[in-house]
Amino acid sequence: MQKFFVETNQIKEEKIIIFGNDVNHISNVLKLANNEEILVGNNNTGDTYLCKIANQNKDEIIVDIIKKKEQTTEPHTYIHLFQGLPKSDKMEYIIQKCTEIGVSEITPVIMNRCIAKVDEKENIKKNARWQKIAQSAAEQSKRDVIPKINLVKNFKNIFEILEKYDIVLVAYENETKNGLKEVLQKKDIKHNNIAVIIGPEGGIDKKEIDDIIKFGGKCVTLGKRILRTETAPIVISSAILYEYNDMN
Repeated sequence: MQKFFVETNQIKEEKIIIFGNDVNHISNVLKLANNEEILVGNNNTGDTYLCKIANQNKDEIIVDIIKKKEQTTEPHTYIHLFQGLPKSDKMEYIIQKCTEIGVSEITPVIMNRCIAKVDEKENIKKNARWQKIAQSAAEQSKRDVIPKINLVKNFKNIFEILEKYDIVLVAYENETKNGLKEVLQKKDIKHNNIAVIIGPEGGIDKKEIDDIIKFGGKCVTLGKRILRTETAPIVISSAILYEYNDMN
């Protein structure tokens, strides 16, 4: 069953009004007819409704709410991925897969060893595209909320954001002692809000690692093999959610 997202102001008592690009997708791409059922999620609250298409025109689609679904697909653990900006279309892949896994927020970061660069105009344009990719992946994977994709930030500007997280983890290829599981299980404390930092293709610069450690971040190893920048966030996010029983 197809899922679409709306904002709170589109929900009117027992009806939901769908407009924008989803109208064309429902009517002309999927060719869904009146009385067919779809899922509609409120991206502001995380609520999901089973609905029936009541009426369609070129500007909007009106659906009747059949019932509110009680079961949530969102993990209890909030993961914010700070991803060293990779080149080409790797960021799109990372956003798509991490959305499917259950990551809640993603911030692309310009680090010392980043090959890719973006100016202010590109930043806004890329962000709009990345947010659409997150929405599409959220619909496909039946997420209750679309992950927030932030504008690209410089490394020095992420520390004010990191302050709100229970723990800051950085996957570092030169770390040999601290495994992810051991860090998460330390003192039997469960961290509900986790920041994860992944370097770009060239890895994280030693000065950046020092800054993260000074801030209070924890370096972890993801094993003996060196993972690509687009593989590491998928592995660590999956491992965190599995460790906290959030894959069920």
